[in-house]
Amino acid sequence: MKTEKREHEEPGSVLLRGIFKLGKISHDVLLTSTSVSWTPITPDNPTGYRLVTMAAISPDNPTGEQGSERGSHRVWLRDVFAVKVKRRRAAGQQTGGAVLGLCLFCSHRTGNTLQEVRTHLLNTSLSLCHTWVTQLTQLLTVLPRPKQLKVFINPGSHKKQSVLIYREHIAPLFRMADIHTDITSSTDIISCSVHGVRHPITAALHIILGHLQQVDMCSFSSLGRLLTFGFSAMFGFGGRSLALAERNRWMPPSQRRDYALAKTVASLRPEECHLSFLPVNQKHKSGKRRSKEQDAATGLSWETKPGVYLSISIMSIPSLTPHAPRGLAPNTRLTNGSAELITVGNASRSEFIRHLKRYSCPDEQSSLSFVETRSVTAVKLRPYGLVGSPGKGEKEEATSGDDSEGSFPWNIDGELVEMAHEVVVRVHSRLISLYGEDVEKVDSPVMSCSCI
Repeated sequence: MKTEKREHEEPGSVLLRGIFKLGKISHDVLLTSTSVSWTPITPDNPTGYRLVTMAAISPDNPTGEQGSERGSHRVWLRDVFAVKVKRRRAAGQQTGGAVLGLCLFCSHRTGNTLQEVRTHLLNTSLSLCHTWVTQLTQLLTVLPRPKQLKVFINPGSHKKQSVLIYREHIAPLFRMADIHTDITSSTDIISCSVHGVRHPITAALHIILGHLQQVDMCSFSSLGRLLTFGFSAMFGFGGRSLALAERNRWMPPSQRRDYALAKTVASLRPEECHLSFLPVNQKHKSGKRRSKEQDAATGLSWETKPGVYLSISIMSIPSLTPHAPRGLAPNTRLTNGSAELITVGNASRSEFIRHLKRYSCPDEQSSLSFVETRSVTAVKLRPYGLVGSPGKGEKEEATSGDDSEGSFPWNIDGELVEMAHEVVVRVHSRLISLYGEDVEKVDSPVMSCSCI
C-alpha cells in the first residue's frame, strides 16, 4: 500500500444511512461502496449535514474527536478488516447477549507502523445492525485479500517469545478477518524491507488488508542446474561467519551471531575469485523482465573483474535491518529489475571493521576506496581458493568446515548453502508478490553489534 492523499478519493453513492452513537453523541452515519463516514447531530444541525473539520482516527482517538469538538470522519473500507455485532455479555458468556451496535476493526498508520483501531457505532436495533453487518461484510469480501495463509514463525526472535506473541496478538487478528492459517518454526530476513519496522501486528495487518508488493528475486545456478531462489546472497565474510554460527547452534542466537562475527573478523582472510557481471543498461532500465536474447539485442556485455575479495554481496532488495536502517544495499529497490553488487577488496582488519560499522550510519559505503557498488542484472562468481592458509588451530573455527571437498559457504537469505563450482546469479524482475510495501528506511531504533 502506498501513501496517498485519500481525501481526493470518491466515496461513491450512498448504500445505507442510519443514526448511531459514537461515545455519547448521536451521528448521521453513511455507508458507500468505499467508505463509512459520520457527522455529529447537534441541536442546531439535526440532520447532521453541517460541514465540520474531518478529524484523524487513531488508537487514542477512535471516534474522530478533535480537541473538545467532535468532527466528521471517514474510514475507507480498504482500511477496515472486520465488522462485528457488538453485544453485552456476562462473564464467561460466549454467545448471545443484548445488541449494543457495530464494531469496525480498522488499521491506522503511524510512520511504517500499522495498529489496530476499533470504532464503535452504537445502536440497539438488532435488525439495523444485522443489515449493516451484512452489507459491510459483502463489501469487504470482494476486496483482494487472503482467505488462507501458511504462516512462518521464527521461534528464536523477540527473545524466543515469537510463538507466544503470535498466539496472543496475531492469531486473534487473523481469526477476526476470517483467515484460516497453517503454522510452521522458520525465519525470514526480508520482513524489514517490506514492512519498514520490526512489528508483528504491522506484518499481520499488511496481510489481512491485502497490501501486496511485487518484489525482484534472484535465481542461483551452477553447472547449468538451478539450485535455489533468493533475495540476497553473501560470499566470503558473510558466508564463512554464517557457517561458523551454524556449527555452534548450542549457543543462544544473539550470542552465536556475535561470536561468529568476532571470530571471522579475527581470522579475516580474502578469497581469490573470478568475478564477472552484467551491468544495468541505463537506457533500458524499465524494471521489466528481460531475456538473454534481449540483453544481447541491447548491446549488454559481461564485464570481468578477477581479484582478491574479503566479501561479495548480491542483493535484489535493500535488506533493511535495525543494524542497517538504510539497508545493506540502499541503492536498490524492490522492483527496479536489478541487484546491487557490493565488492569489498583486500583491506586491513581495521579498515574492514570500519566498513561494517558504516552500515549503521548515513555515510556512503562508496567513500571507502576498497568498497565498490554496481547495479547489475546478472553475476558469475568462481572462487579459485583461499589466499593464504589459517594458522595452527584456526582452520576448524575460521573456515566452512568443508574445504576438503572444495566447497565454499554462501549466505542466501540467512540460510547456509555450500557450493563448489561457479555460481550464476540472475535477477528476475517482479518475480513474486509479498505482503507489505516499498519502504526506504527502518523505523526501529538503530541497533549496534556488540562484537565490533
